[in-house]
Amino acid sequence: MIGEPRLLRAGIQEALQLLFPPQCISCGEPTVSDFGLCGACWRQTPFVSGLVCDRCGTPLPGAEEGRAEFCDDCLTTARPWERGRSALLYRDNARKMVLALKHGDRLDLARPAGEWLFRAARPILAEGMLVAPVPLHWTRLFRRRFNQSALLSRALARAAGLDHCPDLLVRARRTGSQEGRDRDGRFANLAGAIRVHPRRMDRTAGRAVLLVDDVMTSGATLAAAADACLGAGAASVSVVTLARVAKDA
Repeated sequence: MIGEPRLLRAGIQEALQLLFPPQCISCGEPTVSDFGLCGACWRQTPFVSGLVCDRCGTPLPGAEEGRAEFCDDCLTTARPWERGRSALLYRDNARKMVLALKHGDRLDLARPAGEWLFRAARPILAEGMLVAPVPLHWTRLFRRRFNQSALLSRALARAAGLDHCPDLLVRARRTGSQEGRDRDGRFANLAGAIRVHPRRMDRTAGRAVLLVDDVMTSGATLAAAADACLGAGAASVSVVTLARVAKDA
């Protein structure tokens, strides 16, 4: 008798799989499991692996030797955060999926993306870390109806078993698009634009914070968010993004 509900649930799941077989989250072709990629899409998705910059997650040449390595950008540009990782390179099928999540209402992509983020971020995760997304200005959030970075941070926090604070940060002013701006212009555009929510200051003080965003290009947005957390008393800040724009991408 005790096992009957379990058997019933298993039977329902089998019936649902027959009626709605698993499909690739990118192209819709059949797959062996839910929320996965088919073989062809997997090969076209540039997952980050091997040796990476310990501060931004971009791939580096050579083999891992058990010590932190840094890319040229992170050696020449001051980063307010300590460590960083990225799950994908922003090109090919990865770019397609990021844009589908961001502009195509493909909210279902957040679940597998959260697992990819978790695998990428595992080396920089710490006990008691607070996970928070990079915020959107309320006008942009109103038009888009959701913050894709918040969907990603929630999925990552759930996979990692960490606390999640979706409204830790706010955009104090509306900023223009970063597209088309050079590095200096990107940083100037974000200066003073992001702050810790006044009602969340107590959650920041003394905590290690992990910031989550969909794409990192210059790092200006993450820098502004990290500065805000440190200014509110965070013990440290690390970052993780779903995708990273790399120079060779």
